[in-house]
Amino acid sequence: MPFYNYYCEKCEEVFEIRASFEEKDAGLEPECPKCQSKNTRQVITAGLLIHGNGGTSLPLSSCDPNAGPGCC
Repeated sequence: MPFYNYYCEKCEEVFEIRASFEEKDAGLEPECPKCQSKNTRQVITAGLLIHGNGGTSLPLSSCDPNAGPGCC
């Protein structure tokens, strides 16, 4: 089962939940473990690509944000 990160709009707690794809597809509405609010939203985090060159982690995109149009 995958893990999902959520943010509570009420108390600003960031928390992680484990849920099946079926639960997520059914409209999962997690409760904040700190204040029990249901006013939460999923936080999407950037992924990392792990290379076999000594464990160096690189962003999935290697484009420079200042590269301008045509990059990626």
